[in-house]
Amino acid sequence: MSIINYASREIQFKIVYYGPALCGKTTNLGYIHRRINPQNRGDLVSLATAADRTLFFDFLPLNAVVIKGFVTKFQLYTVPGQVIYNATRQLVLRSVDGVVFVADSQWEKMEENVESFSNLEDNLAKQNISLDEIPYVLQYNKRDLENVAPLNYLEYVLNNRKKRVQSFEVVSSTGQNVFASLNAVSQILLHKFSQQSEAPKSSPAPVVVPVPAPALQREGNQV
Repeated sequence: MSIINYASREIQFKIVYYGPALCGKTTNLGYIHRRINPQNRGDLVSLATAADRTLFFDFLPLNAVVIKGFVTKFQLYTVPGQVIYNATRQLVLRSVDGVVFVADSQWEKMEENVESFSNLEDNLAKQNISLDEIPYVLQYNKRDLENVAPLNYLEYVLNNRKKRVQSFEVVSSTGQNVFASLNAVSQILLHKFSQQSEAPKSSPAPVVVPVPAPALQREGNQV
């Protein structure tokens, strides 16, 4: 659920990066944090456990969408990938507005991907949230490796619901499609918020993340 700060005239949205251990969630957030202008983002905070960690930071997009006179701000979180930290996953998912599910494209990780996706659905259900109702996109990460499953197989395994969602082939270590997937889920949740609020029913502008132009050209992202 979005947080409205009347003092700063901001609406804060929470996006959680979810997926199995070592799938690239931390790499995603680290890359995004490095590419955003320091003036537009907060510190990258790490909450470490014995063998895993949760990261989060917030940022203000370059062309932040204004809704009812409030500027939109985003909070990005990762969840720990290991199953033993499921209580932490549930805590991080509390009041979530959008999800980026990060799957590891390697063949040997398919079972972990499916288990993590099912776990996401179960943990949302405990908050009385249906996965079909929340904005989310799929990342098929590590596409630069040799032993990856083909795209159509990943779609069959993870994007097989009645309502298909946007998916992206990602190499989080280089930044390929990292911002494309973030922009996609941001636009979906802003559109949903605009329709549910009393704001005029107009489509929100694209969320432009403040990164240097050469980086955007190199990634080939649309912003």
